[in-house]
Amino acid sequence: MDACGRIIDYLRLSITDRCNERCLYCMPEGYCGWEQTPDALTSEEILRVVRVAAGLGFRKFRLTGGEPLVRRDVVELVRAMRGIPGVERIGLSTNGTRLATLAAPLREAGLDTVNVSLDALSPEAYRRITGGRVESAIAGIRAAVAVGYERMKLNTVLLRGHNEAEIRPLIRFAAGLGLPLRLIELMPVTETEGLDETAFLSVAEVMDELRREEELIPAPNLRLGHGPAKYFRLARTGALVGFIGALTTPHFCDTCNRMRLTADGQLRPCLGNDGEIDLRALLRSGTGNAGLTAQFRAALRQKPARHAFCGEYAPCRPMTAIGG
Repeated sequence: MDACGRIIDYLRLSITDRCNERCLYCMPEGYCGWEQTPDALTSEEILRVVRVAAGLGFRKFRLTGGEPLVRRDVVELVRAMRGIPGVERIGLSTNGTRLATLAAPLREAGLDTVNVSLDALSPEAYRRITGGRVESAIAGIRAAVAVGYERMKLNTVLLRGHNEAEIRPLIRFAAGLGLPLRLIELMPVTETEGLDETAFLSVAEVMDELRREEELIPAPNLRLGHGPAKYFRLARTGALVGFIGALTTPHFCDTCNRMRLTADGQLRPCLGNDGEIDLRALLRSGTGNAGLTAQFRAALRQKPARHAFCGEYAPCRPMTAIGG
């Protein structure tokens, strides 16, 4: 439990800052942090952190990046995590472009849930936003659906001037696969040329636009995982849509249950604050698990009541380096 009385039992583990795409809101042009490969945690170091976290009551873990599936040992990492006492659920956040070949091995290794980022269906719009090929992402999504994960969601970052016209096609696509689509407000986590505050599109504005064609029926008791999304069903089609409004939702942080570990071993209590605690130095200094446990407890004490996105927040490093 943190200083605000919130139960923190969810750790997001960035296992690489590398990515095979270059999304506008995640990786700025020219970023090359991955060149510092000695800084990246090894699989054994990651597993040691998981053991310590599980011993403290963390139960849900999610592998993120960068793009976690570019890491060659990701299947082995999932399998090893599955064997750690206290680990109840393992999730993955991915762009989906490598899922076509990895969905089945990851499920067999013990992966429970998958979230796939999909910001457009139009090949041109997708390429402008991510630099990649939407066909690869769609193939990965279909492969994961076929495998039958415990839960799967699609995520779309709202970008004014880039993907407003994609929202309805994305909702239809997700519903056709029996998946929820989560629409996420752009957060100021990366300074990217050509992507400033004018690109911000609120969830309220999108909801108003959707209501022009059909009713949004609240589903207040629906919980799909451990995130802050508020879910609605579209009355006519039955499509399930979640809205994550980190910048516009009052009391957004009141139920936060997570911390992050960056790919270079920094424990980050809050995405929207730059405070970090260095676990890598401890992992490599010969310090026992008691020292790591103490640092986790310190991070819990330092977790702020709310993020700083609505002030004059300026990220100290881009999203791909922090972890999704």
